[in-house]
Amino acid sequence: MAQVELIMPKMGESIMEATILRWVKNVGDHVEADETILEIATDKVDSEVPSPVSGVIKEILFQPDDVVPIGTPIAIIATEGDEEAPAPASEPQQPEEKKAAPQTASHEPASSNGQQKSPEPAPAPVLELSGVPAGSDIPANSPSGRFYSPLVRNIAKQEGISLQELEQVPGTGANGRVTKKDILAYLQNRSKPAAQPAAPQQKAQPSTMPAADAPRPAVSVSGNTEIVEMDRMRKLIADHMVMSKRTSPHVTSFVEVDVTNIVNWRNKVKGEFQKKYGEKITFTPIFMEAVAKAIRDFPMINVSVDGDKIIVKKDVNIGMATALPSGNLIVPVIKGADQLNLVGLTRSVNDLANRARQNKLKPEEIQDGTFTLTNVGTFGNVMGTPIINQPQVAILAVGAIRKKPAVVETEYGDLIAVRQMMFLSLSYDHRVVDGFLGGSFLRKVGDYLEAFDPNREI
Repeated sequence: MAQVELIMPKMGESIMEATILRWVKNVGDHVEADETILEIATDKVDSEVPSPVSGVIKEILFQPDDVVPIGTPIAIIATEGDEEAPAPASEPQQPEEKKAAPQTASHEPASSNGQQKSPEPAPAPVLELSGVPAGSDIPANSPSGRFYSPLVRNIAKQEGISLQELEQVPGTGANGRVTKKDILAYLQNRSKPAAQPAAPQQKAQPSTMPAADAPRPAVSVSGNTEIVEMDRMRKLIADHMVMSKRTSPHVTSFVEVDVTNIVNWRNKVKGEFQKKYGEKITFTPIFMEAVAKAIRDFPMINVSVDGDKIIVKKDVNIGMATALPSGNLIVPVIKGADQLNLVGLTRSVNDLANRARQNKLKPEEIQDGTFTLTNVGTFGNVMGTPIINQPQVAILAVGAIRKKPAVVETEYGDLIAVRQMMFLSLSYDHRVVDGFLGGSFLRKVGDYLEAFDPNREI
């Protein structure tokens, strides 16, 4: 009987972990190939994970609410067959760990530290980070009975947090479990005491600083106040937005464009367009068409950053921020947007928007975006400063279209006329997109919109 590891799947380019919502099958249950085993969630979408083979679930490695890195085995499925069972995922790692200890010891003499005991035959060397012993392995289940997810243990190891220190971190997860948000909040407060020696005369600091790590006291509120717990998606979106602002130095540029030709053309053809193609045409596919053309003119806006390397994307995959009935946002992606005509873009926009609101998007339909468009004009806003959707480097916001007096150049001279005007705003990552590139790209999008042919055939 062979054993097959069920791996946490990759749900998107920027998704490095997923939360287990619930197990549909339990240990001992028989499953068929492609039958759903569990449900998982990311900051983008909820999804079902199917079984890769037919067999019996032998072991479940993680529990509901656990945050699991992608590529990690989450269950073992026993299949009927004569082939030799593959070795468990943990076995190949053991020789590597044993080899790693002598290698690091050759660079640095072993340190004797009575505070930490390791079950390994040879103690691992200790590196000092801010005075805290680092490099020790945090067990999944501590002696106190507390469970630590692989992500939390990895962060603790990288930041030099010992098991004793981790035990003091307040947890907001199920049964007091420490979540990613908890340990990141702790790390922010943990760095503050380092400034105390610089100002020892301020006696108030030692008494106030430890309080930062303590759980927040209950707040007394009146009967006219309602406390609403964030849902899971809102928490994940919040983390993603904060991460984006920490990662990228945001700069936003603005232009105002005259879209009178577009408005008049759409009003003229929308009835015929729907009758001919069975689709309602909105302004969004027209905006996407202009964006795709401008990206081809300025390909360095269609990139991502990996350390000190710039990854130039040849595919133009435009994501569109879509509001859900819950008030949250999701970003389905139109793949190969530059290869689609206006009818194809319209069908893709309508289909993805409708299925997004019904929570019927597939995982691959929110992956691999290279640029994002958000329409703040839908809410009556004239402009916005959107946050970049990592790992992309730019996001375009289109505002509400409004009638305004504007100067129009004619063969008889300049005239003031009522025109349909709209603001475009581009937020971009100033690490790799300078003002010249960002401003030129934004202006090019505006030029394509203003040059729209009012006599265009459908």
